[in-house]
Amino acid sequence: MKLLENIAEGFSENDWKYFDWRELQILDQKVIVSRSGFTNELGWEIYFRPENETEKIGDYILEEGKKLGMILVATPGFRCRRIEAGLLSAGQDFSKKTNPFSVGLGRFINFDKEDFIGKEALMNSDKKCKTWGIRVADGTAIKGESIKINEKNIGKITSSTWSPYQVCGVGIIHLDNNENGPGDVVDVKCTDGKVHKGEICKLPMYDAQGEIVRGVNRNIPSEPNPWSGIKVSN
Repeated sequence: MKLLENIAEGFSENDWKYFDWRELQILDQKVIVSRSGFTNELGWEIYFRPENETEKIGDYILEEGKKLGMILVATPGFRCRRIEAGLLSAGQDFSKKTNPFSVGLGRFINFDKEDFIGKEALMNSDKKCKTWGIRVADGTAIKGESIKINEKNIGKITSSTWSPYQVCGVGIIHLDNNENGPGDVVDVKCTDGKVHKGEICKLPMYDAQGEIVRGVNRNIPSEPNPWSGIKVSN
């Protein structure tokens, strides 16, 4: 936000709500700025038009950002936070073979609307969620591999990476049934060639009230907050 205050003419954080977007000027060039982000953090996105001098503006943003301690980070960092926040990737975490209920998006369907494509099919579909998060002890799950309990396949990994904040593997899974869910301990094949224990969990994995993305909670962690590990009942 401080960076945008320095580089975007007329920018003031107080004028913005989550998902707002506006046309602002950077280096006397009009760009689109949105109060959103891929990671469910307090994010801002800048969109260029074809007529923008993208390299010139980009270099300027990086130069000014360095003065404030801004650094570039790689895609795995974004992917990690997306997974922890439960933000689903189209074609990866859901597809034409799933329905909104099975991937936890049923709350966005308004059956009070008089009619829309697929309404009848959705009204008659299974309303139970089959998509959850997973934490993996000491390993990173292989995407697409099956999840097992007592050697029986119960679902698959749709997204996966390592979490430096929770200090464990994290992922999004899609189950084959409604019998399993959060709290269940499973066997997961990982990138190190070994099978590690994982625990199915709810999404988001933390910040359930969305206080980070809404800017209510602005406490930036200075160190990891390790996951406590698998809890197996006797």
